[in-house]
Amino acid sequence: MTVLPSPEEIEAARTPAGGWKRDQLAAWGIPWPPPKGWKDELVERWTAARQDGAPPPPRQTPAPDGFAQETFDFG
Repeated sequence: MTVLPSPEEIEAARTPAGGWKRDQLAAWGIPWPPPKGWKDELVERWTAARQDGAPPPPRQTPAPDGFAQETFDFG
């Protein structure tokens, strides 16, 4: 399932150089190289989903500093 980002999330994902990474675009369902108008299409899909009464997509939040996930070795 691809994540449908908000317009703010799209802008926040820009690299320092002003573009977007290939893996980020893939997570949003955008092929590489991104076609012309891909950002406007994502915004339109996000807006349409809000108008249909769909709940907002889950937010991807970074792990807090110092977070360590336990790992298990079942080998």
